[in-house]
Amino acid sequence: MAGPLKFEMPLVELRQKIEELKSFTTGNTMDFSEEIARLEERYKKLEHDIYDNLTVWQKVQIVRHAERPTTLDYISYIFSDFIELHGDRMYGDDLAIVGGIGKLDGLPVTVIGHQKGRDTKDNIRRNFGMPHPEGYRKALRLMQQANKFGRPILTLIDTPGAYPGKGAEERGQSEAIARNIREMAGLDVPVVCVVTGEGSSGGALGIGVGNVIMLTEHAYYSVIAPESAASILWKDVSKAEQAAESLKISAEHVVALGVGDKIIPEPRGGAHKNPKQQAAEIKKALLEVLPPLLQKDAATLREERYNKYKQIGKLSTQSPHEK
Repeated sequence: MAGPLKFEMPLVELRQKIEELKSFTTGNTMDFSEEIARLEERYKKLEHDIYDNLTVWQKVQIVRHAERPTTLDYISYIFSDFIELHGDRMYGDDLAIVGGIGKLDGLPVTVIGHQKGRDTKDNIRRNFGMPHPEGYRKALRLMQQANKFGRPILTLIDTPGAYPGKGAEERGQSEAIARNIREMAGLDVPVVCVVTGEGSSGGALGIGVGNVIMLTEHAYYSVIAPESAASILWKDVSKAEQAAESLKISAEHVVALGVGDKIIPEPRGGAHKNPKQQAAEIKKALLEVLPPLLQKDAATLREERYNKYKQIGKLSTQSPHEK
């Protein structure tokens, strides 16, 4: 969806009233400055009330906004001398995943991320950011190349999930994702993952095993998309909002649960309001977490990665009747 979201409409309507008063004042002897000032103050309060109290479902809507920055947008803002590399050397080039080599403040890095389209035609080309197995195999090829040459790996995650179509399954979708998870666990170089929007299911995990996992403020990270969870649990997609709340998928929940490590702030109203500012925040976060990782040897990086995922979750041997 482009334009304002439903819960933002009161702000839009109030801004229209303010602009109407301003235009009416121009060339008019009547002074509406006090009324405009009161409306501006009311606007600030309403903006505060809305954006500082977003529900999980409202955040999901924000990260799905049609104008939200994509991986290629962030690459253009954050990295210099970027060269995109194509193909998995087995089947083809999946445009739902992009990757290549660039420089982060002069440091050579490999960057890989999901890529959604910027319009309907581009979304169809890129399968709405839902990768096929060849996309994950391309990502793995680039990660193995980075490992060989000692380059840190940075991944940008934004997908509603891996594509579940017949062709993808026939070409080994689950095997490709599982192989990536296994291979990423054993890489000798630092791996930093940033969930920039949607982080759904195995589609996200296929490039999401890292030493550090960061999420932008409104991003979500989940075992399943809210709509899919609602259709399974209640046989009713309209209960997606309830599912989103129950799944604890927001950045705050993910970090509190120990799955994520850091929240990257977003511009008020979401990254699409100011993509350059959002890119600057992501770059700042990368430059904070990457230098300490570069000081560690391969064995330490692998061990820390292993322990990070080993500690996620809790195991209980008690039966429900014993609790």
